[in-house]
Amino acid sequence: MLTRKLFRLKEIFIKSSTRKFRTSVVSSINTDDNIFMKNKSPRILITGGLGQLGTECAKLLRKNYGQDNVILSDIIKPSEEGLSNGPFIFADILDFKGLQKIVVNYQIDWLIHFSALLSAVGEQNVPLAVRVNIEGMHNVMELAKQYNLKIFVPSTIGAFGPDSPRSPTPNVTVQRPRTIYGVSKVHAELLGEYYHHRFGLDFRCLRFPGVISSDPPGGGTTDYAVAVFHEGLINKRYECYLEPYTRLPMMYIEDCLNALFQFLNTPNEKLKRRTYNVTAMSFTPEELFTELRKHIPDLDISYRPDTRQLIAESWPQIFDDTEARQDWGWSHKYDLEKLVTRMLNDVSESFIPKYNSLKQVNSYV
Repeated sequence: MLTRKLFRLKEIFIKSSTRKFRTSVVSSINTDDNIFMKNKSPRILITGGLGQLGTECAKLLRKNYGQDNVILSDIIKPSEEGLSNGPFIFADILDFKGLQKIVVNYQIDWLIHFSALLSAVGEQNVPLAVRVNIEGMHNVMELAKQYNLKIFVPSTIGAFGPDSPRSPTPNVTVQRPRTIYGVSKVHAELLGEYYHHRFGLDFRCLRFPGVISSDPPGGGTTDYAVAVFHEGLINKRYECYLEPYTRLPMMYIEDCLNALFQFLNTPNEKLKRRTYNVTAMSFTPEELFTELRKHIPDLDISYRPDTRQLIAESWPQIFDDTEARQDWGWSHKYDLEKLVTRMLNDVSESFIPKYNSLKQVNSYV
């Protein structure tokens, strides 16, 4: 029942939402270093493509590699806009033979694996999270090995736990997460590194912080940083489920996409590891709301911590991404002030006019 409800809510949102802000996000990504534009464009399959990152990633990659070279996939119906933007197919990551047919028939070169149940959602249905996040990942990893694909699997701040150093959290340290989402991501990191060293698989992984975009929240522990813009602009009030002092790493979606694109196009010889931390800023709910009140002075904030507080307290407060900046030149564009200004503009223009028709869509952690 939970799975059907999640898919239905996601489908309703996708059918009804607008995506005007996304054109400007994709157009501002730095693609000057795209080494593949000089050669044959790769054929790319994106799994879990109708979540927060998938549709944006597809737009960016289609801009650079051609509309027909990026195959978006999921297990629910896309919007009409989604169908018009480029190829979309049904793909169940638990169906290995079905995935094989897609790779062969579409001559896939790269596989970007976004399919996952997120942190808070996964805790509500652990058996389903194990199937989707672990068995599904096994399928795509084996597929990449068999067909010599480059594979990207995102990881998260949720891959760390209460025994990890939190401020800062380096690339290599004790992890031991306390959510099935985090456990599955650590498993993906280690299995990918094993496949790289054992079979030569071109496995790449970025640990993202909370990723903030104007899509309405739906399943992540960091979603307060999105929800406050929607509820604040409409109702001028917001009840936060985290304590005001809860510091977490964050980044705006444009920075996230820029990091992903740059990392995918970095030559192997520059990579000193297969998994990197990336981030842009760290802030608390109180710091975000203080910045937001510069634009909405009468914003009423209250706090009622729930089970997500315990999850957040086990995660990094400050992410150390020094190695990504040194090894392949990662740098961010958005700080807290720029993030708030951009989010207010995105939400006001793209979502507030039709807010009553919107439902949930996946966020990243």
